[in-house]
Amino acid sequence: MVCSTVGGARMRVCGVQMDIDWEAPEANLARADVHVARAAADGAGLVVLPEMFATGFSMRADEMAAHEGVIVEGVRTLARRHGVFLVAGFADRGPARPRNAAGVFDPAGSERARYHKLHPFSLANEHAHFDAGEALHTVTVDAERGPLRVTPLVCYDLRFPEPFRVAALQTDLFVVIANWPEARREAWRALLRARAIENQCYVLGVNRVGAGNSLSYSGDSALLSPFGEVISEASGTEALIRGEVDSEAVREARARFGFLADRRPALYRALGH
Repeated sequence: MVCSTVGGARMRVCGVQMDIDWEAPEANLARADVHVARAAADGAGLVVLPEMFATGFSMRADEMAAHEGVIVEGVRTLARRHGVFLVAGFADRGPARPRNAAGVFDPAGSERARYHKLHPFSLANEHAHFDAGEALHTVTVDAERGPLRVTPLVCYDLRFPEPFRVAALQTDLFVVIANWPEARREAWRALLRARAIENQCYVLGVNRVGAGNSLSYSGDSALLSPFGEVISEASGTEALIRGEVDSEAVREARARFGFLADRRPALYRALGH
């Protein structure tokens, strides 16, 4: 049962599943420009680029964070040039060590929020190079007929349902940007669907394709409905993942099936979770 658009805050959203040239910000900004232009021409109001889209998932944290200014200015320019809200991943300098960030930019090029990955990926030793974030950020974007609430997260965060649940009632659309390797593609696909079903909202997962640092990426980017059904998906090649998101469909799903209202948070805390 894919949700129909029923009259809330409505926006066409688009995930950019792109290849990434390793540690090459200027080349990747140019590549992203082409994709964002296509997304805007298709009517997208919100466009999403992958995790660390301008460099790849490099553990040379200080060197990648040194590109922060160039990347952020490039993303600002893309948002202004194409008149879209834009979510993009990059390394920033941080107060102590670099952090893995997702910035949300409006069509004027202003940065509305900057989220930092809560869970550095320990299997790749990310925690030894990047500091973890400490906060969630839900951004209200200006959609047709009202505000749409968007909450960004980054890659490995997808394996942890807790932050999604914390933000669920304030969220119409979770955006998960990633460099998620092909070897674990089934986990990525299953967890995206689970996060949509259990939180009864849209989820847009945007992963890269190609190869980088001896890893292969199949993409498997997808837009999922509040019932976990696929609205749009792509694998194996550069592509745009696109579809309509409607806040009223989220409200209707939660009103019809009151699963979130049946939660027992006080009990869970008492149980130690």
